[in-house]
Amino acid sequence: MPRRNLAEVLIGAVVLLVAAGFLAYAIAHSGRSTVSGYQLFARFDHIDGLAVGSDVRVAGVKVGAVDSTAVDLQTYQAVVGFTVRNDIKLPKDSSAVITSESLLGGNYLALAAGGEEVMLQPGQTVSITQGSINIEELLGKFIFSASTLATSGKGGQGKGDEGGGMGAGTTGGGIPPLGGQAGGKPP
Repeated sequence: MPRRNLAEVLIGAVVLLVAAGFLAYAIAHSGRSTVSGYQLFARFDHIDGLAVGSDVRVAGVKVGAVDSTAVDLQTYQAVVGFTVRNDIKLPKDSSAVITSESLLGGNYLALAAGGEEVMLQPGQTVSITQGSINIEELLGKFIFSASTLATSGKGGQGKGDEGGGMGAGTTGGGIPPLGGQAGGKPP
C-alpha cells in the first residue's frame, strides 16, 4: 500500500507542475503587454465591454492598448485613454469606434485614419467617435419589431371583398390589390 500512495503523490505533483507551467505560459503570452508609444484620448457615450488592456487596432492590426477609462463628471461621457505605437501617425480627422470582436464579446477600439495632413499630437483627443453597440439590445429590438410585424400582419390574404393581395385582411392597412383600393373594395 505505501508504494501506491507514493506513486499517487508523485503523479499529483507532476500534474500540478504541468498546470503551473501552462498557467505561466498563458500569462506570459496573453498579448496584454504594455505598448510603448504616445497617448491619445477619445470620448464616448457608451464603452460597454471595453476594458483597460483592450486592443487598439488600425485596419485590424493591433497598434496599441487601452490604458484608462473614466467618466467626465461634467458631460457624463466615458473618456478612454489609449496608447498608439510611435510609428503610427494618425491624421487629426481620424475616427475611433468601439467594435465587437465576436458575438461573444471582446470589444476593442478600432481607429480609422482620416485624410488631413495635420497629425494628432500626444495627449490630444480623437473627436470623431462611435460608442459600443449593445448586441442584446439590438436583438431585443429586432425580436420586438418582428413580433409586432407578425401580429399586425395576421389576417393574411383575404377572400372576395376582404382585400386579396398582400394586405392585412380587412384592416385596410396593407398594400391594396392591383386595380382596387385598400380594404379590397373596387373603385
